[in-house]
Amino acid sequence: MSLGTGIVLFVIGAILAFALNVQVSWIDLHLVGYILMIAGAVGIILGIILMTRRRRTIATTRTAVDPVSGERVTRRVGDSDDIV
Repeated sequence: MSLGTGIVLFVIGAILAFALNVQVSWIDLHLVGYILMIAGAVGIILGIILMTRRRRTIATTRTAVDPVSGERVTRRVGDSDDIV
């Protein structure tokens, strides 16, 4: 379940729970709305947790001395291989 699916479930549940004034004899739409809101909240939390786990980067810093000028050169490489 992605973050967007959790948001959609939460919104549909909120509409069913709070904005709809229809009485159906075979189902309680307010209860279904609350269940969808709980499922959407769980989906949002899981989506955020999975997103933060995927975005961890490992940065490597390498320091060397330039043999020609004698200056110290530092190269930092991250997840996207950007040189800083």
